Parts: sequence; C-alpha cells; structure tokens
Amino acid sequence: MKADELRGLQAPLKQRYKDQPDAAVVTLKAQGTLDSDKLVCKVETGRALVEAGLHPATGGPGSFACSGDMLLEALVACAGVTLKAVATALELRVTGGSVRAEGDLDFRGTLGVAKDAPVGFRDIRLTFDLEGDLSEEQKATLAKLTERYCVVYQTLRQPPPVDVAFNVAPPTALA
Repeated sequence: MKADELRGLQAPLKQRYKDQPDAAVVTLKAQGTLDSDKLVCKVETGRALVEAGLHPATGGPGSFACSGDMLLEALVACAGVTLKAVATALELRVTGGSVRAEGDLDFRGTLGVAKDAPVGFRDIRLTFDLEGDLSEEQKATLAKLTERYCVVYQTLRQPPPVDVAFNVAPPTALA
C-alpha cells in the first residue's frame, strides 16, 4: 500500500471522528466458552477457534494455546501493523523484517507458591528486526510513532481499569 492510498482510506474516518468524537469510540469484544470436560477456554478469534489451556509450567499438557503467549502475540501483531502503517504514512522504506515479543513470568505467583512473586509478566521485551533503508533519524521517528500509536503497547504501558463481573446461572437440566 502506498502513502496516498492509506491517506485516502483514513482521511474520511479522521474527518468523521473530528466532527463526531463519539463515532470514534468502538467497543471491541472477545468471547470464550468454558469446556465442561477439559481444562480449557475456547476463544473465538474471528478466524479460528482457539483452545486456551494451562501452560506446562502450571501443569498443562502444552497442547493448548497459552493466554500469556496470546498476549505477546497480540502485542506483536499490533506493533507490526502499526509500524507498517507509520512507515507507509511517512513513506519510509521498510522492505521486510520481523517483530518479536518475549516476556518473563514467575509461575510461583500464579500457582500461589510465593506471595511475593508477581502474578503476570514482570518484564516484556519488544524487538523489531527491520530490513530497509532508514537513517538514524527515520528509525527514531518510526520507533517513537509506533510506540505512540500501538494500541496493545499503550494498553500494557498504561493499563485501563478492568471491571470484572461474575454471573452464575443454575446448571441446565439434562434430558
């Protein structure tokens, strides 16, 4: 995609959001179904059904997706798309490359083994290995704007409040 194509796609959206700020607020949704037999949650991704289960470090078999991996995958996907959009908009020549995320977990926290061990990632590293012809100034601009506009990165850096609700219905009767 060329910069003018991207601008053409985004210009009417930007104008609409300037004129009608409420139109820019979109609620994204994810849903999962708890399996009655297996220790998994089946998550609809829009492209496939993913069965997420326990990581082997918590007793899982290793045959299901790990939600921690899925979080890192979401970061990689968002950061990669954001980088490409920024590079396209600025007409920076990024011809290829890769994005990877790594995160350190201390599983003592989630298993309740040590109260001082955090539950969740304690460190996350996001790395871009790019191919292209970029000056140091262009690379710095690309990095700054990718961080600024990457939704998942910004959400991890400045987490929003998360409301949790537990609704319980009686089990359905078997016929």
